[in-house]
Formats: sequence, C-alpha cells, structure tokens
Amino acid sequence: MNVEVVETNSFIGDKIKISKVLNREIAVYGFNIKNSKFPDIGNGKCLYLQIELNGEKRILFTGSVVLQERIKKVNEVDFPFLATIVKDNERYDFT
Repeated sequence: MNVEVVETNSFIGDKIKISKVLNREIAVYGFNIKNSKFPDIGNGKCLYLQIELNGEKRILFTGSVVLQERIKKVNEVDFPFLATIVKDNERYDFT
C-alpha cells in the first residue's frame, strides 16, 4: 500500500537548481507540494524536495508534474531514498 509521506515545512539548507543535480545521485528526505507562483504552468503546483547532495542538505523546487506524481507514490517507510533526476526530452523523472 502506498502512503504519502507527511509533508513538512521544516526544510533546511540552501536552494539548489535542478540543473545542478541532474544525473547525480541524491538522497531524498521529504517533500511538500504547494501552489506555484506560476499557476498557468504545468498543474499550477510546485514540488519542494529536501535532498542531500555530497553530504549537504539542500532544497530543490520544481514544477515538474512527473516528479510530483512519482514522489507521491513512495511509501513513507522508504524515505530517505537514493535517486537520480534525469531529463528525458522536456520532462524530469526519477531513476
């Protein structure tokens, strides 16, 4: 059974652009999905990810609908998990 992780507002670390983590292994600790500042793009939502890259906690923001849908399917007990964000055509996805 898939259980959505309890969303949190207590992220720590500096912001990092998705382009800086593409094709690099990251640890994903938590997420939050909020209304985007750009409601006309994608589904109007923004995914906030608490990640760790090279031993440093960081916060990543993205409007990627695919990443939002994928992370909602991760079982709570599976956090943190290791993943790589890749760009396939114009879409981001976890591998």
